[in-house]
Amino acid sequence: MTDAAILDRTALVAHARDSIARGSKSFAMASKLFDAETRERAWLLYAWCRKCDDIADGQDHGGALSGVTDGPARLADMRARTDAALRGEATGDPAFDGFGLVMRECGIPARYAHDLIDGFALDAEDWRPVSEADLLRYCYHVAGAVGCMMAVLMGVDPADEATLDRACDLGLAFQLANIARDIGEDAAAGRCYLPADWMAEMDLTPAALMTREARPRLTLLGRRLAAMAAAYEESARHGTGALPPRAAWAVLAAAGIYGDIAREVARRGGAAWDDRVVTPKREKLGWVVKAGMQVIGRARRWPSATPRPAKLWTRPR
Repeated sequence: MTDAAILDRTALVAHARDSIARGSKSFAMASKLFDAETRERAWLLYAWCRKCDDIADGQDHGGALSGVTDGPARLADMRARTDAALRGEATGDPAFDGFGLVMRECGIPARYAHDLIDGFALDAEDWRPVSEADLLRYCYHVAGAVGCMMAVLMGVDPADEATLDRACDLGLAFQLANIARDIGEDAAAGRCYLPADWMAEMDLTPAALMTREARPRLTLLGRRLAAMAAAYEESARHGTGALPPRAAWAVLAAAGIYGDIAREVARRGGAAWDDRVVTPKREKLGWVVKAGMQVIGRARRWPSATPRPAKLWTRPR
């Protein structure tokens, strides 16, 4: 009997359910719209992503970043346990064991998992983007690759590159919204994801980014990120016609809920970083209702045949 055969799926799902409840109220709400099987699988994938993120940043289901002095060792451990889980070996960690289970159940290509870990490696190297293309490449590694995994989990053929491009676009939109919202928190932790080219255009430096004098120029960059997020969110919607109705419902709800973070950053202007931007529960519920209505006519409203805008960055093949 293989290690995979003796894993307790029920316990792994319970752990993953608890993880998403602690780590992301937005995704937890959206996941409830899936059918039961897809919901459990989404939880299993989320728990691994959350665990890897926490390992890389020294966190526990998000929260304040802690100083990590052993980044290479953490990455090596993460890669080793991920590879073991992909081989079907029990790791003793429910997040990794559940990940291996869902990857096998859904036939998700392992390269996307490796691409995500490569994103954590960039952070461990204290990497900074120079250009917009660098920023989007980073967003692919830490979020677009997850979008591709989620698409396959929801039933998209791994060979359907066009639909996977749209799934990647949603991941990019989510990450751009995150970056726009978290500029202040990242600066406090010594990180900056704004491209150096953009910073030079605004005559800004990471050290002076959060000063009162810099706020008008920072506002322009926050709105630039929000506009980019909106463009990728709109592109992603054209992939929902390839999904089963309940999966499309969850994706459209998540797109609206997370898209509102970027929209709120743009709306607040210079006050966007005075306190953390969140989508209130009543507005999340509003998106659940709105997305349910959008499901019916999604293929007509966002036809898959519509060419993906040439200006958008395209993930590596």
